[in-house]
Amino acid sequence: MEASLPISAVSMEPRRSAVAMRPGANAPSVKVPLAFILTGLTALFTGVGWLAARPAILATYHYNQFVIAATHLFVLGWICSLVMGAMYQLVPVALETRLFSERLAKIQFVFHVVGFIGMVWMFKTWNMKQVGHFGCVMFIGVGLFVYNIARTLLRVPKWNITATAVMAAIIWLSLTVTAGLSIAAGKCLYDSGEHLASAAGVRTIIAAVRSAGAFMSHFDALSAMHAHAHLGTVGCFTMLIVGVSYKLIPMFTLSEVQSKPRAVLSVMLLNVGLVGAFVTILLRSPWKFLFALALVSALAIYGIELTAILRARKRHVLDWGIKYFLTAVVLLVPLSALAAVLSWPGLPLTPFTGQLENLYGFLGIIGVISFAIIGMLYKIVPFLVWFGTYSRQVGRAQVPTLADLYSEKLQAIGYFAFLSGLATTGVAIGFANELLVRAGCIVLAASLLTLALNIARMLKHFFRPEIKPLATRPVAISAHL
Repeated sequence: MEASLPISAVSMEPRRSAVAMRPGANAPSVKVPLAFILTGLTALFTGVGWLAARPAILATYHYNQFVIAATHLFVLGWICSLVMGAMYQLVPVALETRLFSERLAKIQFVFHVVGFIGMVWMFKTWNMKQVGHFGCVMFIGVGLFVYNIARTLLRVPKWNITATAVMAAIIWLSLTVTAGLSIAAGKCLYDSGEHLASAAGVRTIIAAVRSAGAFMSHFDALSAMHAHAHLGTVGCFTMLIVGVSYKLIPMFTLSEVQSKPRAVLSVMLLNVGLVGAFVTILLRSPWKFLFALALVSALAIYGIELTAILRARKRHVLDWGIKYFLTAVVLLVPLSALAAVLSWPGLPLTPFTGQLENLYGFLGIIGVISFAIIGMLYKIVPFLVWFGTYSRQVGRAQVPTLADLYSEKLQAIGYFAFLSGLATTGVAIGFANELLVRAGCIVLAASLLTLALNIARMLKHFFRPEIKPLATRPVAISAHL
């Protein structure tokens, strides 16, 4: 397998991947993406622990403060943090350019952390005005992120389908945050806020928030929340999974995109379907079923192209990181089936269909998106750590291989434990069984423990590098000397 070979070995794929992902070449220093990654992992562990301690979050209907708080912990704290850190690393690498501003990324990190922690805490206490305030902090952070990535995309020497998907994803992310702020504002009263603001800019912001809130108050609250959720999960995260995999899967399996028109069609149809889905969900229109089918069709086309890429690969053995990612893609099949059922016109809201909505969100956020991210973490973090610690020692000393940085046995245990926990929790959600939800989440937590142990093994090399002197060869002495 790839990880079993040293970076400078004869195998061309590790060498190509290593050079492509070298932080010093295009991406920022390893500290920037790692800060986001570790923050995201902390949020993930906290969220799963919260679900295990309070299983009613998944065993009851999702329109309550605790479910909304937990959802934003996973989406903003875990997924957004990982996506932002990964994009700061992968976008410059995959698109062969340099990040616009590393300093801006560090500033954005502060806004992001303060914003999402404040929002989750205020959702938990259902203080919507404070949710809006911390949401504004989050909004500023997202704005800095979008600006940084957009300016980076302007430097791309050759535009491709991955660049298109990344651009679409950051646009959807901006709209998601805007929609979320508008929904929060719709639940607040700002009748006396203007006299507290002496600066014209602050008064303008308050006026804009009031206008957005007044507009969103015309829509059904539950429909607005569902539309907002689809903007983020499908528009930003699923879009990135599709677009970035068209670059990374060929790179890691020694293959290439087999049909560029098919790849383009999958991304374009995903965007079209999302526009229609957002509008029809917001308006509670029966046409949402049609756009759900459009989204499912886009993912089916993506699956066909991904299968073709894998069939043409030259590296036949798939490592665990790729297995995690591909399994997440397979989970799109039951997720798509649930989407079609829940978008059926006239489907009544009953206790069972309400639990199906819970299952749909859980399978999308934890099953598909989270499992795909964990798979990519096993590709990204070893490279970051290896290059941050050992790249300057190549040729001067003996250094560990990528395989020495983590345990494949832990990866395998984590893989099967995650799927077991996912299946158990999924069944428990369907039957609204709190005891079984707790059991499933405990198994998920055990899976994440293997991830934590592997991440700790990797990060240990930052503090205790394992460097040995080069073996010296005896010098042959000529007979005539």
